[in-house]
Amino acid sequence: MLLTVDVGNSNIALGLHSGRGERAELVRDWRMRTDSRMTADELALTMRGLLGPDADRVDGICALSTVPVVLRELRTMFGRYYPDVPTIVVEPGVRTGVPLLVDNPKEVGGDRLVNTLAAHHLHDTACVVVDFGTSTNVDAISAKGEFLGGAFAPGIDISVDALAARAAALRKVELVPPRSVIGKNTVECLQSGILYGFAGQVDGLVRRISEELGPVSGGRVEVIATGGLAPLVVNESETITEHLPNLSMVGLRLVFERNTAPRHPGRS
Repeated sequence: MLLTVDVGNSNIALGLHSGRGERAELVRDWRMRTDSRMTADELALTMRGLLGPDADRVDGICALSTVPVVLRELRTMFGRYYPDVPTIVVEPGVRTGVPLLVDNPKEVGGDRLVNTLAAHHLHDTACVVVDFGTSTNVDAISAKGEFLGGAFAPGIDISVDALAARAAALRKVELVPPRSVIGKNTVECLQSGILYGFAGQVDGLVRRISEELGPVSGGRVEVIATGGLAPLVVNESETITEHLPNLSMVGLRLVFERNTAPRHPGRS
């Protein structure tokens, strides 16, 4: 079974896949908090605890990390606990098949690469991927699967934390839709501003990006939401057409398949 590991600034997403190619299936997935202080041994203990009896069935690993210190511990963990398991870490030199039409391709994070690969694999049209994480990334992908660039905005959690820290009379609240857009108390005012404000921000960026994509996409653009905070905004957005929480897991699986021979000759 293939283990995929996506280390973000806030969370680590894990996926366990069976099969390969068209027969591939995401069997289980988990999320754990990113802690840059965790050692390789602690990472292994936590991951093996989540995997349970499937930990010893892992025969392939594909990982990415946007946190360098965690990436170092991941490499140590793979070498110590999975020394005989084929392992791919998404980094420069790894084949993804994604053309990077940006000024400095080395600046493009592995998370944006695998999301691009997965989105193009799932749709034969231009796409916009909105990744709700520590930052909100809005990325443009051509109908040919080319990564065209995008936009960054502060993420929901860090924006809420900053507001609570800088405004003495405001506090963190449960992020659920209020009774109406016009809040009748402090909690509802915060909920309205956060949920509908971020939805409006995303819709504005998506519409502008879609307008630029229009001439090369035939006017058809799929807008995919992913990331741990996506469920907060998806239902309030007017432009998001699909919610794929495990988009990066699909992309990591595809990267692994592009860089390794079939583990079972004659089978997919």
